[in-house]
Amino acid sequence: MAFHEVRLPARLAFGSTGGVERRTDVVTLGSGFERRSSPWAHGRRRYLIGASLRSLDDMAALTGFFEARRGRLYGFRLRDFADFKSCPPSGAITAQDQGLGVGDGVRTTFELSKRYGEGEEAAVRRIHKPVAGTVRLALAGAELAAGTFEVEPTTGTVILQSPAAEGVVVTAGFEFDVPVRFDADRLDVTLESFAAGRMAAVPLIEVRV
Repeated sequence: MAFHEVRLPARLAFGSTGGVERRTDVVTLGSGFERRSSPWAHGRRRYLIGASLRSLDDMAALTGFFEARRGRLYGFRLRDFADFKSCPPSGAITAQDQGLGVGDGVRTTFELSKRYGEGEEAAVRRIHKPVAGTVRLALAGAELAAGTFEVEPTTGTVILQSPAAEGVVVTAGFEFDVPVRFDADRLDVTLESFAAGRMAAVPLIEVRV
């Protein structure tokens, strides 16, 4: 997949709107009952950015970022300030935030993920773009020291130096970015004065990685 491991500057995302979407097919039967199904196993995020920009310098910066990504061609990282941690946005990350799996005495790799909801109905989201230096890991509640594991920042894979013992619960805490791309090949800017302007909202969409 064509992807640049760069993050959109935060100031260019201020005032953005967006969130998660699902795709659900609903068929209403003659009896009035419904049959509902979804072709998507996971939600997908969409955002609108740029509409709050007024500085010509900021609009030029967003245009430059857009050009460097070749419009819709290359993906990039976005910090979703409403959902960018393994814990609530106002909380402090701990190594026990999210469960990654259970050791079997052989396995050394685990995938970062975040759980939404409780019990069997919870949705589990794979985290592919952790922020370097933020991942904390624990085995059976005991946090591991730095250097005892590695994290692949472009895939979200955690690699232990030694396998987790059988039955040991592996947990983690982390910050992460959302892999997105521009969902348009055009930017529109309106000049309102010599130093200020207005930009039409620019759509972003999460990409599967």
